[in-house]
Amino acid sequence: MFENLQDKLDRAFKVLKGQGSITEINVAETMKEIRKALLDADVNYKTAKTFTDDVKEKALGLNVLTAVSPGQLLTKVMNDELAALMGGEVTELDTKNNPTIILIAGLNGAGKTTFTGKLALHLKGKGKKPLMVAGDVYRPAAVDQLQILGEQIGVPVYANTVSKDPIAIALEGIAEGKKNNNNVIIIDTAGRLSIDESLMNEISEVKAQTKPHEILFVVDAMTGQDAVNTAKIFNDRLDFTGVVLTKLDGDTRGGAALSIKSVVNKPIKFIGTGEKMEALDVFYPDRMASRILGMGDVVSLVERAQMQFDEKEAAELQKKIRKNKFDFNDFYNQIQQIKKMGNMKDLMGMIPGVGKMMKNVDIEDDAFKNVEAIIQSMTPFEKENPDSIQQSRRLRIAKGSGNKIEEVTKLIKQFEDMRKVMKQFSNPAAAAKMMKNMPKMPQGRM
Repeated sequence: MFENLQDKLDRAFKVLKGQGSITEINVAETMKEIRKALLDADVNYKTAKTFTDDVKEKALGLNVLTAVSPGQLLTKVMNDELAALMGGEVTELDTKNNPTIILIAGLNGAGKTTFTGKLALHLKGKGKKPLMVAGDVYRPAAVDQLQILGEQIGVPVYANTVSKDPIAIALEGIAEGKKNNNNVIIIDTAGRLSIDESLMNEISEVKAQTKPHEILFVVDAMTGQDAVNTAKIFNDRLDFTGVVLTKLDGDTRGGAALSIKSVVNKPIKFIGTGEKMEALDVFYPDRMASRILGMGDVVSLVERAQMQFDEKEAAELQKKIRKNKFDFNDFYNQIQQIKKMGNMKDLMGMIPGVGKMMKNVDIEDDAFKNVEAIIQSMTPFEKENPDSIQQSRRLRIAKGSGNKIEEVTKLIKQFEDMRKVMKQFSNPAAAAKMMKNMPKMPQGRM
């Protein structure tokens, strides 16, 4: 996501490289390149023009400090303005009502049913007790899909396979949720075309009858500017409360994310970043702005890690590391938790500077496949006693995992090195001594 836009913005900022000050001429030239980059990313033309005019005005109104280059200053202005363009501050989902009724709407194929499951799992993780209502009576297997997702994430689904009346089903689902003390009721609806008047009337009636507290418009980010135009039509009919952008892990140019708030004046509340049920993020405009400019998003990375790592387990693991008892079972469990955090390339893109370095590097979705195969080919004794894995055992593990013996030896060596470092850093005094003895980086100007 946003890789092409990031490249073009980098080239635009090079116009200011080596310039001693910000002038009307060099800023105008940079803004011209930035506007072209935004239009190439399928950003609405009026939005792109207003945005670059605002950036230019603010940049020219600032004095360049001796410690800050014009390029750095413009990056700061761009970051602030991009965040403002996408909504400024995060807009949380309103779930204070009991029950909170959430209506999901959008075009055919936008990913509404999958998002319904992801949202239910997200709210379940926040301590809520959600119920999903299968209100898509038109798409074959839509009800089955939601029921499968419900089983997968442990969330109940209300379905009426006999009725073809989406309004009646939605009301039945709300009644069921109230009866079972579900404090969030998420109603999945059929996809529809904005030009299909009868279906648009139908969802308007579903809204009128169910009186939802939140109406989330789900849109496929890969449709670019079309997504924004569709959002405007739906908003005119439904007056939705927020937007969900799906498929942001795909080959999208990012225009929808940058344009939609300014066109419909409704916040983006969630973004879908992958196929897995956990691949849903609350949308933070400031963090997204940083990622677009290649500055990473460490806060989101840490939050994802915190969601997967249990404090009690972490404390137990710390004890094992101190006693040098960290074994391949622990290593395997850590890999599973990292995998739950999301796509590896996406995670690395959250580390400042790494995103650009990894731009042309192809990282498989299952980057740990060989490591997992090697560990799974070990006996329980070997997993608990890594030092016991000598040549004959390595040969058997290599055959069992479909790898060369060199790959097994390499993993064991890396594991041993990692254990040594982890043990040293588990001791604060030893860690401080190590940091003190590290060679100092040469000082230089940014």
